[in-house]
Amino acid sequence: MLRLLLLSLIFAVNTSIYDFKVPALDGSTIDFSTYKGKKLLIVNTASKCGFTKQYAELEQLYEGHKDKLVIVGFPANNFGQQEPGTNSEIQEFCKKNYGVSFPMAEKISVKGDDIHPVYKYLLEEAKKIGVDDPVKWNFTKFLINENGKLVAVFPSRVKPTDPEILKYLN
Repeated sequence: MLRLLLLSLIFAVNTSIYDFKVPALDGSTIDFSTYKGKKLLIVNTASKCGFTKQYAELEQLYEGHKDKLVIVGFPANNFGQQEPGTNSEIQEFCKKNYGVSFPMAEKISVKGDDIHPVYKYLLEEAKKIGVDDPVKWNFTKFLINENGKLVAVFPSRVKPTDPEILKYLN
């Protein structure tokens, strides 16, 4: 709880997605400033969800567009307790079952009192484009353009390779 409070204080002044640095599943740091000039697709994930198969399409999308797109997964256990694993269990599951090579952050909370600062920021940005309370389930997707501006939010049912998303990448 103290770590989350400190993170909230640190990130209270964030005005851009590029201000964030988060711990990754593999122990490294995901520094969003290194993604300037590329589109970002930020997704809250879960290993035991009906939408978990979207990992395969997320990987396909990442591999096919990595010159201009970075996908960042944020495992979260907020919905139906569908991400109960530890960070190392989640990492192993993603690699073994879906060959995930895109950056994956440590498990966080995407809703509620303990919401991670990145998601607090994304929710505030979503309001600015007319999307209130977008994170209703796992695999909600936030698309940020190459200038760091949130341009669209896609609900869980929209698959990563859906034309609704692909139109932003062509």
